[in-house]
Amino acid sequence: MKFRNKKFIYLISPNKIINKSFYNILNLVFKSNKVKFFQLRLKKDSIKKKVVIAKKILKICKKNNVRLIINDDPYLTLKVNAHGCHLGQRDMNIFDARKILKNKIIGVTCHNSIKLAKIASSSSANYIALGAFFKTRTKKITHKASIKSLIKIKKLINLPVVAIGGINDKNYKKLLLNKADFLAISSYIWNNKKFKPHEAIKKLI
Repeated sequence: MKFRNKKFIYLISPNKIINKSFYNILNLVFKSNKVKFFQLRLKKDSIKKKVVIAKKILKICKKNNVRLIINDDPYLTLKVNAHGCHLGQRDMNIFDARKILKNKIIGVTCHNSIKLAKIASSSSANYIALGAFFKTRTKKITHKASIKSLIKIKKLINLPVVAIGGINDKNYKKLLLNKADFLAISSYIWNNKKFKPHEAIKKLI
């Protein structure tokens, strides 16, 4: 089965990157040629440590034609010259972020809300994220999205949609078949009990 985007994965980092072997593993995962975006999401590390990690990852991203997205922090995005930034609803508003980031990519979390999706669309966002679609161990679910809301939002706005939340090899096709442009995946790759990260991603055909 072929989908519109060969590179349909929006890969989110583990919460911690402590092992130097991670960079080799990430390079192997990127070699699958399925990852379009990589979001660096490190909530508890210092800015100094994030800068070091981001710069190493950016080199690997550029080598594999992957866009590096920094979670929550436009200033860090600018500092390391990443490709873009992802904003949650409690982060800096998109207008202030756009002043800092100019033409860089800005994505916005819209949960399951048509209203938020419309606001993001009219506020110069480059993509929106919807979810959670399925149960996930990555973060506590406070907003549940449905295929119905995905279809409705895709009809109303002309922006790429990243589906997020508990996506794995058993449920990912349903989202792609209903017009999700990209799939945000984390636990299935990094915490898979059956497969190593580069093996897990190969299961997503």
